[in-house]
Amino acid sequence: MNRRKSLFVAMLCIANGAMAQSVEDGLKDLYYGKFQTAKQNLEKAIAAKPTDDRAYYYLGIAELGLENQAGAAAAFAKGLTAVPTSPLLTAGLGRIDLLSGKNAEAKQKFEAASTATEGRNGDVARAIADANSEIVTGDRGYALTTMEKLLNNEGRKKKQMYTATVADYIELGDAYRFLGGENGGKAIGAYEKALELDPNNAEAVMKQGLVNYNARLLQQAVGDWTKATNMDANYAPAYFELYQFYITQKKEQFSLPNASKYLQKYVEVGDPSDKTKNEYYLAAIAFYSKDYDGAISKAKALLGSANDVYKGKLTLLAADAHLQKGDSLTAKQLMDDRLKAVGEDKLEALDFKLLSAIYGKLKHADSATNAGYMAQAGNYLERYAEVDTAKDADKYRIVAESFKDMRNYAKAAKWYGKALEFKENTSAMNDQFYKGFYEYYAGNYTASDSTWTDFTAKYPTQLTAFYWKGMANFAQDQQAKDGKAKEPFEKYISMIKPEDEARSKRNLINAYTYLMLYHYNKDDKAAMQPFMDKLVTLDPANETVRQVKEYLESTNKAAAGGSAAAPKAPASKGTK
Repeated sequence: MNRRKSLFVAMLCIANGAMAQSVEDGLKDLYYGKFQTAKQNLEKAIAAKPTDDRAYYYLGIAELGLENQAGAAAAFAKGLTAVPTSPLLTAGLGRIDLLSGKNAEAKQKFEAASTATEGRNGDVARAIADANSEIVTGDRGYALTTMEKLLNNEGRKKKQMYTATVADYIELGDAYRFLGGENGGKAIGAYEKALELDPNNAEAVMKQGLVNYNARLLQQAVGDWTKATNMDANYAPAYFELYQFYITQKKEQFSLPNASKYLQKYVEVGDPSDKTKNEYYLAAIAFYSKDYDGAISKAKALLGSANDVYKGKLTLLAADAHLQKGDSLTAKQLMDDRLKAVGEDKLEALDFKLLSAIYGKLKHADSATNAGYMAQAGNYLERYAEVDTAKDADKYRIVAESFKDMRNYAKAAKWYGKALEFKENTSAMNDQFYKGFYEYYAGNYTASDSTWTDFTAKYPTQLTAFYWKGMANFAQDQQAKDGKAKEPFEKYISMIKPEDEARSKRNLINAYTYLMLYHYNKDDKAAMQPFMDKLVTLDPANETVRQVKEYLESTNKAAAGGSAAAPKAPASKGTK
């Protein structure tokens, strides 16, 4: 479970009536992300009062925070046995259905819970909204309408009025945030309302940071998360966001020293009861500090006692550490063992990403075996991109760049193209440029021409695009007989400033060559000669010019009655 999306504080409203002290302790632990301690306290609450449906529900939430979906389902089901009519626990099981891909069954449970409470119970409404916001397959619009119905007091009598809580406004903000786009401002406004009720609520500030991050306002996001830690130095989720920010492999974010610093702080203020998680993160800190042997040692020591979730994480950590040491064979063996243990259908995005990196580093004396390794690296890379739920233009661009490094230019072009599918893409121009560029180098000249046609229409001042449109057509008209590249090359040449000619030498040679050949084929020597002269100036030993001159001399001699056989007409593919 993504911890960024599993901070269930929005549902932790202590204000709705008195609860046993241990339940309050459990709710406070959930706020701070201490899921193991919360579980222990909520189990005590259930023991003290077996009919408290909220204790069962939040126990289930704690289990989900521990990445134990089966444990969560058991908590909700056990609670319904004790409190058969609980709408809150019905909503809890709806959440499990959503996680299991049973969307229709989930919706039925959510509707039943909402109907039973007339949409006016804070815990139930937040449970329904949170499930639909946080889970990828949830209905984000339904989450918003659920919260709006809860908070709408229009036409109600005074005794029917609902008093909104901090948790309600945070959940409303979450609903807007997950809807995205223009709803970001509304999310910020909802979190501000939560802060009006509780100025020291670190969760609200942290989630404002998530809104800013989604809007690519990176410094504001870091500022919000830092502010949250300053408001409450023990608020672990904000440190985790800072760690996640700096461990993300994007140029403007990635920093191993910062990632290690904030992960260390997260462990320090986190849940002392969750020993496996803490030890795993300590191993990760060793990895980020490039103490690969230390990371491997810690991971191996934990594997025997870890549950299935952490066995997977620890295996990936150890395999990656071996890979960073240059031992790709041991890394491969660890991942092969994992693959046998869980099956390929159980592998997750990070498994495929690491497998791609491993196969990309494997070397063999046999060229066919090496080719097989590279093909497998490419297959795993695409699997990573396809199964990862956190899809965005940046991620697809990284995939494209990885294929470029593999010299798989067709796949590089494909994934630059897929990055263009995202509306919120500040690098769309570069992505489209490289799409056309690598289509050309993959030999897909028709597709490349189409890309450049669209590109030059969108960005008519980008002169290099006209050059590559010319090259894509030159490749399809190598003897320059059809004039396919004439117009884009002429446009490119017209845009070159005199002071830029020297650094554009190679490109100009290709453009001049094509235009010389085109006019030669049209038997228009007057139009041909300027391009021939320019070629000689740039490249005195140009082979195509030599062939044209030879051909012209031979044909002139033949026309004058000479007996020499005319050579073949010159042709050129241009230079890449």
